Amino acid sequence: MSNGGGRCYRPPDRPPLPFFAGNAFGNSRLIRQLLVSLVIVGAAAAAYVLLVPGAAQTLARFGVELPFAPQAATGTPAAAPSTGAPGGGQAAPAGQRQGGGSPGGGRGAGRTMVVVAAPVVMATINDKLTAIGEGAATRSVTVMSPASGTLAELLVKPGDTVAAGAVIGRLDADAESIAAERARLAFSDAQTTLNRTNELAKANNATSVQVAAAQLGYENARLELQNAELALQKRTITTPIAGTVGLFQVTAGNTVTTQTVVTTIEDTSEIRVSFWVPERYATSVAVGMPLTATAVALPGENIAGVVGAVDNRIDTASRTLKVEAEIPNGDGRLKPGMSFSVALSFSGEQFPAVDPLAIQWSSNGAYLWKLNDGKVERVPVEIIQRNSGGVMVKAELQPGDQVVTQGVQQLAPGASVRLLDEAGGGGKGQKPAEGNPS
Repeated sequence: MSNGGGRCYRPPDRPPLPFFAGNAFGNSRLIRQLLVSLVIVGAAAAAYVLLVPGAAQTLARFGVELPFAPQAATGTPAAAPSTGAPGGGQAAPAGQRQGGGSPGGGRGAGRTMVVVAAPVVMATINDKLTAIGEGAATRSVTVMSPASGTLAELLVKPGDTVAAGAVIGRLDADAESIAAERARLAFSDAQTTLNRTNELAKANNATSVQVAAAQLGYENARLELQNAELALQKRTITTPIAGTVGLFQVTAGNTVTTQTVVTTIEDTSEIRVSFWVPERYATSVAVGMPLTATAVALPGENIAGVVGAVDNRIDTASRTLKVEAEIPNGDGRLKPGMSFSVALSFSGEQFPAVDPLAIQWSSNGAYLWKLNDGKVERVPVEIIQRNSGGVMVKAELQPGDQVVTQGVQQLAPGASVRLLDEAGGGGKGQKPAEGNPS
């Protein structure tokens, strides 16, 4: 720029603007993000210290001292000496609870807790198998016509109970009756001829050849009579077993053959239920083993039965074993073909069983408190099975061991305890869970 004298005017250089002055919006957003991150980190750290057992002790081991770390439950500062600590030792360092440094170790430190305990018993785990099977009659026979001809009559009705050998129908037998009568006459005549020839032979009036011929005629006539009577017998339809008559497949007047099905006879005094069990039960299932069956048609009604038969081989395709159950059916309510739910119980291993109230939980899993010479020991357990009367566990427990069931809230490893019935002046009004001092 010229100032009139021929010289150009140059304005003085200005210092560059700061970065934040040129990007005010980005600056404020970055600050907000930093503040939010700090708040989140602080909240997480506070939650860790306040909610996680033993967090203060963990931080103390790394040299981090927190002014708000939980103090001992005795109400004295963490740095002050504690005369009530077990063994007369010094107070726990800052940030660490009394009672061995375990979670809750400071609760009840320096005093004897009153608790309720129950003994450990041994129980056998029940391994129960449930399978679906189909019922069948103990014996079932398909009745077919013994001969060809016209069905003359049926003598029973479906559903009737018949004995073995009972006549249930007859075929037209006129021709067979005539043939049988003719055979009887021929047999009678041959018998008379044989007797007369024998008398003549005794008087030397008949030769041995004549006697032999008469004997042969008699035998032939006897066989003819048997054949005729058999043919007449086949005109009668009988039942080979005792049982209940099923529906008839033919009616009177139909022409039948030896391949014609007349009806079925079912012996339902017992029902045999066939079902399959997994291969791992193959050595456990045995004939005579008790079981319980429930028919789908009779829900809620359990019927006691036994294992009646076990197959001699495993099915290679399904890796299962076929088993048959025998179920009594005296009232006849169960029908062949019904579906059944069959349940078998197998005796398994023995495990310690404890009162359900003794089981406690922590971040490391289930545990309980065991009494040992007036002190408690924390024992980790693995839940095996829950029953209505107790919990079977896998743990280092022996029958007769006492485990705490009430008053567990104030316990720590090594804490001194007394049973409620042994606590002097405890009375029935005491609350063991509150840890009243002795």
